[in-house]
Amino acid sequence: MPAPIPTGAVWRKSSFSGGNGGNGCVEVAALPGGDVAVRDTKDRARAPHRHSGEAWQAFLTGVRAGEFGA
Repeated sequence: MPAPIPTGAVWRKSSFSGGNGGNGCVEVAALPGGDVAVRDTKDRARAPHRHSGEAWQAFLTGVRAGEFGA
């Protein structure tokens, strides 16, 4: 079982979320040890997803290269 997300995690809203209340809003938090947590801004009561720093960087590289569509 992965380690729990620290209660003091500092969350940042995705720059792709926009400010108009549209769908798909996410927040990310850097965690101790290099992991990254991702959560839905519209349902913060749900448990965030935890990813290794390497997996997160691979995801970002794919997004920037347009591999996931828009």
